[in-house]
Amino acid sequence: MSSRSSNSGSCSTRSRNNNSRVTSQVLADAKLHGNFEQSSSDPRLFDYSASINANNPHPTSSSFSHDDIPSSSDVSTYLQKIQRGSLIQPFGCLIAVDDKTLKVIAFSENAQEMLGLTPHTVPSLEHQREALSIGTDVRSLFQSSSALQKAADFGEISILNPITLHCRASGKPFYAILHRIEHGLVIDLEPVSPDEVPVTAAGALKSYKLAAKSISRLQGLPPSGGDVSLLCDALVKEVSELTGYDRVMVYKFHEDGHGEVVAELCNKVEGLEPYLGLHYSATDIPQASRFLFMRNKVRMICDCSAVPVRVVQDKSLSQPISLAGSTLRAPHGCHAQYMSNMGSAASLVMAVTINGSDGGEVNRDLQTGRTLWGLVVCHHASPRVVPFPLRYACEFLTQVFGVQINKEAERALLLKEKRILQTQSVLCDMLFRNAPMGIVTQSPNIMDLVKCDGAALYCRDKLWSLGVTPTETQVRDIIDWVLKSQAGGNSGFTTESLMEAGYPDASVLGESICGMAAVHITQKVFLFWFRSGTAKQIKWGGARHDPDDRDGKRMHPRSSFKAFMEIVRWRSMPWDDMEMDAINSLQLIMKGSLQEEEHPETAVNVPFVDNRVQKVDEMCVIVNEMVRLIDTAAVPIFAVDASGVINGWNSKAAEVTGLAVEQAIGKPVSDIVEDDSAITVKNMLALALQGSEERGAEIRIRAFGPKRKSSPVELVVNTCCSRDTANNVLGVCFIGQDVTGQKTLIEKYSRVQGDYARIMWSPSTLIPPIFMTTENGLCSEWNDAMQKLSGIKREEAVNKMLLGEVFTSNDSCCRLQDHDTLTKLRIALNAVSSGQDNVEKLSFGFYHRDGTFIEALLSANKRTDIEGKVTGVLCFLQVPSPELQYALQVQRISEQAVACAVNKMAYLRQQVENPEKAISLLQDFLHSSGLNEEQKQLLSTTVSCREQLAKVISDSDIEGIEDGY
Repeated sequence: MSSRSSNSGSCSTRSRNNNSRVTSQVLADAKLHGNFEQSSSDPRLFDYSASINANNPHPTSSSFSHDDIPSSSDVSTYLQKIQRGSLIQPFGCLIAVDDKTLKVIAFSENAQEMLGLTPHTVPSLEHQREALSIGTDVRSLFQSSSALQKAADFGEISILNPITLHCRASGKPFYAILHRIEHGLVIDLEPVSPDEVPVTAAGALKSYKLAAKSISRLQGLPPSGGDVSLLCDALVKEVSELTGYDRVMVYKFHEDGHGEVVAELCNKVEGLEPYLGLHYSATDIPQASRFLFMRNKVRMICDCSAVPVRVVQDKSLSQPISLAGSTLRAPHGCHAQYMSNMGSAASLVMAVTINGSDGGEVNRDLQTGRTLWGLVVCHHASPRVVPFPLRYACEFLTQVFGVQINKEAERALLLKEKRILQTQSVLCDMLFRNAPMGIVTQSPNIMDLVKCDGAALYCRDKLWSLGVTPTETQVRDIIDWVLKSQAGGNSGFTTESLMEAGYPDASVLGESICGMAAVHITQKVFLFWFRSGTAKQIKWGGARHDPDDRDGKRMHPRSSFKAFMEIVRWRSMPWDDMEMDAINSLQLIMKGSLQEEEHPETAVNVPFVDNRVQKVDEMCVIVNEMVRLIDTAAVPIFAVDASGVINGWNSKAAEVTGLAVEQAIGKPVSDIVEDDSAITVKNMLALALQGSEERGAEIRIRAFGPKRKSSPVELVVNTCCSRDTANNVLGVCFIGQDVTGQKTLIEKYSRVQGDYARIMWSPSTLIPPIFMTTENGLCSEWNDAMQKLSGIKREEAVNKMLLGEVFTSNDSCCRLQDHDTLTKLRIALNAVSSGQDNVEKLSFGFYHRDGTFIEALLSANKRTDIEGKVTGVLCFLQVPSPELQYALQVQRISEQAVACAVNKMAYLRQQVENPEKAISLLQDFLHSSGLNEEQKQLLSTTVSCREQLAKVISDSDIEGIEDGY
């Protein structure tokens, strides 16, 4: 039964329901995969639609018959085949190594051929021994393999991907994409295309630049008030331009696990039918695949018809190595057949994850708290390989898209919550002032509270209805059925399918009324909300769906859509948690406001003539509002009556003082304030009783309970008069801001300032020479050590411009070594004062007043106030010891060597520039002439060589060039 009590929305209940749904989804996936495997001899015999309908995972696993439930071994085999299938795609090769010794523990069968390591290419190997086998040191296979060792020692290894490696035997370049597994490291090796310039440095930063413009355009879109369609349309356009795939879609997961195509861009390819608006059964993206997408957010299939390559591994390993994080993992047969049927040879899929649960608990990762919102899916009619740097760029773009989606989801949630609260407030006012039927006869009404197609109030044997609802007789029958099915005493009932919930006459109601939320207010009052079937609410932007399609049995998007429409035929969209909370809140309010009376119409419609009763009602409203305000406030609030006794004490006040609510109520306010604040509080109370309210007064509250030993609580309070309906002052409400931490911080700051001043002027030889500037560049400090080092007295330096008056290029004060030193000091001080990183060990030379030259190292650090604002720069000097003198000498030699290398590279560029231009001109001439295929291939190779040479000589990274990157 897919129903639940409207009062049972606890986390544990929802968690159990979601766990059941996930379990059911996995069972359905395993059963569908098993059906496909059984028909592997002839895939055409596999009835896809029938398998989806038979394995419908919507309710719970109880929907399976006993014979249909897959065994635990079948489920285990299914999961193992997806994650540990020991098969990879042939566009690359795989090597797994021990992360400590870097010795091979597994490799793909195509690795030797792809790396050029077959025995006949390495004739010098003794006894024609294979160059790659279990136990081989992987570093022996590549040139300059130090990058592999660095990666193995690095913690967050994904940051380094891709690493460019060159095969030692053939010299071919490969992108190495590394990830860790339980046994060591997996190295996915993807060959670099001949017309592609390899990434010259390890790391992901190079890839980010590829998507920079797309990211900028995506972030520049205006807020859409929770509507993500504009974002989705922009994303498919950007991904299409980056990757060149025939079709790019955004596929969104709904709360129950099924998916929908919410955006699509198709290039002008003949016969490409649109899928926009299609909904797919949850089994189309198996639960195991969703789990893998949360771990490895990009999945590329280059050719679904390609024969996969087997992975050979060390026999001592207890189980096949995990390929869950591999970029080369082969698609399982069911998915490959699905792609083939839809005319797609290649695909690229990227996961979109967000914070929260907008995509439903079925798609949530409990470890990270993130949710799989959806996928960006790219299809291509012919085989296609996208290089890893470009895939990484697309992943980064998708992550930015996820952040934007998260913002829009939060904005939509806030708007929805605001609308619900506004509607609740109006309905509450109707209930307090009018008859209960006002919530269905006036506007707004209960249909505005939650999204529905109809609503009804059954009050004292009479029905008030709105929109699409059952007849009065049918409503009475539903009430009897709900009361019987909820015999345990629950006062609410919610279902997405009256048919699945077991209501006998659900078929009579038809698809117009499938879902229902009902709450039992009193013995004679019920509230109902009704929803139509999901099929009626689906808006399909693609081509018309033909229900008589003969291809309905094949694995195909339209077959899946047809099966989905059958699954949801008698189901409505689910009731979300916020809607259930709104319904429950209205139920509680109505229970508090409605009273069983013998003649309700008379009691409602005849106005009250007793003013005292009216005043009592009005006072109840005021008191209830005050209590709600105090209880929900995030600041300490307490209320005091005219006699000085506390009559209100919120949870925040209890938290900061340690005095519980029940202990505070009834205490004289003088008992909780410190003696030095008693007169202030007394005066504030007296003024408030006269109608005068105070603002910004400081008072000190005593600490109680566990906090008794701590210092008093410092509050800055405003007072607010509490009045009755006749505007008479009844008491005063103190609204405070806890500034205890701020006051403590200021006191510590003052103590630190005192300590700082004592250290600054200590004559100890351990204190280094120190000088400071203000944010305006004035010298604000010149300590004793600086006086001795420079011969300049403090009064000669303080309150003068540090640059130009204190440090100069002449003998007027403290003369610097040369003009360059003055420029470097100016740059350093400007950089630090503008909030950039501190400067460490800047070479700094100047002259003592007696003419002695002093060489030192300068460190500059920004000074900030209590709010973190930069107020100046603190500089101290490290006077050179013999060891430091040596270090400075080494530094100068190093700088000279770098300058020499730069000059050599500049000379080399100058010498190569003209010949390179001549080669380019000759290549352009040859390109325009008639060449055969072999000559064209040779010309293409020479062009690549020239471009690579131009890139090398224009690269300013001398060290990288020398290391061969």
